Amino acid sequence: MADSALTIEQLSFRYRTAETPAISAIDVRVDGGEVLLIAGPSGCGKSTLLRCINGLIPRSYRGELAGRVTIAGQAVADLPLSRLARLVGTVLQDPEKQIVASYVAEEVAFGPENLGWPRSQVLAAVDAALAELDITHLRGRETYRLSGGEKQKVALAGLLAMEPRLLLLDEPLASLDPLAAQHALEVIRAQADRGRSIVVVEHRVDDALSIGPERAMLMHEGRQAYLGAAAGLAAVADPLLVKLPADAALERLRERPQIEAPAPPARRAAGEPLVEIENVEFRYGDDGPPVLKGVSLTIRKGDVIALLGPNGSGKSTLVKHIVGLNRPQRGTVRVEGRDTRAATTAQLARSVGFVFQSPTHMLFAPTVREELAFGPRNLGVDPATIERTTAHALELLRLEDHLERAPLSLSFGQQKRVGIAAVLAMESRILVMDEPTAGQDYASYTRFMDEIASLDAFDALLFVTHDLDLALSYANRVLLFNDGQLAADGTPEDVLPDTALLRRCHVLPTSLLELNLQLLPQTGRMLGLRQLAAYLQQTEGGDRVLGTTPSQRYGA
Repeated sequence: MADSALTIEQLSFRYRTAETPAISAIDVRVDGGEVLLIAGPSGCGKSTLLRCINGLIPRSYRGELAGRVTIAGQAVADLPLSRLARLVGTVLQDPEKQIVASYVAEEVAFGPENLGWPRSQVLAAVDAALAELDITHLRGRETYRLSGGEKQKVALAGLLAMEPRLLLLDEPLASLDPLAAQHALEVIRAQADRGRSIVVVEHRVDDALSIGPERAMLMHEGRQAYLGAAAGLAAVADPLLVKLPADAALERLRERPQIEAPAPPARRAAGEPLVEIENVEFRYGDDGPPVLKGVSLTIRKGDVIALLGPNGSGKSTLVKHIVGLNRPQRGTVRVEGRDTRAATTAQLARSVGFVFQSPTHMLFAPTVREELAFGPRNLGVDPATIERTTAHALELLRLEDHLERAPLSLSFGQQKRVGIAAVLAMESRILVMDEPTAGQDYASYTRFMDEIASLDAFDALLFVTHDLDLALSYANRVLLFNDGQLAADGTPEDVLPDTALLRRCHVLPTSLLELNLQLLPQTGRMLGLRQLAAYLQQTEGGDRVLGTTPSQRYGA
């Protein structure tokens, strides 16, 4: 596939309604067999660049386009969609927007069928794609019953089944558990080794670097801030804007004169019980497999809980029981002493605010302003209080400039922030967030997690996440979930050192966890990146902890 090269020459684009270009003067080539990693904060032009490559610009998005994009020597702007679909395939950031069929096998077959392949070839392609991603067991499942991570893998399988020359992957790891993410990255590397050109846009830079991308591009305000060997990215990227391997980030941070770090989370709470879950069992449908198997736990005032575990293990199902979207088939769930079977979802919303994993499941209003006011208004909150709470939520999530925009017209990351802001505006006692940082750049999610973790408005916070670093940075309690059961419940210091247990629950140790484990005898607790950097700044022997310099590790 030597002719599968992607060439971008002096590419610029300004959206029709925008005053400034979204991207400017982009020049890059990706040959067959190469992986290009693109990193940078939200809004820097990464998704716009992908739209120019796959032809959505100028076909679906209008504006001023300059420059040239070619795939296998053919100009994208001149190709008919039928030909373009054979050359380039895209996995979107939000798989909800990509899945169209009712069953998994039908979804994976959708692309090859529309390319006019013979039935035998379609079936063989479906089998091969499912097997490569290790999701053959999902073949007959209804797509609406899949977890967010399972949907992301199915979307990737649909792309692989079409065998395009060029793969564009927009945040492919966003909803995957660490083990599934590692497997997906291995599949991506294998596709490149077979000669395909691959462009990966990813906020989880430290994970993406593990497969040795041939080159990396760092984007800032629509321009190339860096284009070169992936090993050099750690030396140029701001570690507070881009999530780098922990040791490289710490070296860069320790060079700064003073590091501002939030206070570590308070120790595990022992306050009054807010949510009591006793021996809960649940399955979807009359003949579906059990999803929850005798789960019991109590959420207390002062808890900041991270819920970790594999895709499809029941985490989202469990949190939906807390907000009344699911009702236990056996066992009991009580919220502030009230059995959820005897309460409406609206009544429970006064106690529990829930941020969905997919923002499209909760956004519907014509403007961001109306979206944030809807919940408090329906709870009978007075207009003055609604104005105050919505203004605070807008400021906290950096949404003031989007007040009159339609929520569903925003980017995936912005939609996530609108969903969180809508719940913040309701001022519920307990905040539950399902994958709050998926699709968010590192700077955005650390900012709002800093603020949310310090808010006095919530008596307890629970977040479902695949980000182990997020858990050790903000939680005072970690729940490990596996196969519908609670595998561990304790402080980060109690649970996270058991790396064998973590791996059984598809949680892979990160570079930040490994550094924390080295320092735990001295620190006595898990520390986030900035907290750890501040500690090392003040501690002799920091170099002995990190071992080597960034240039020795990354060749920068």
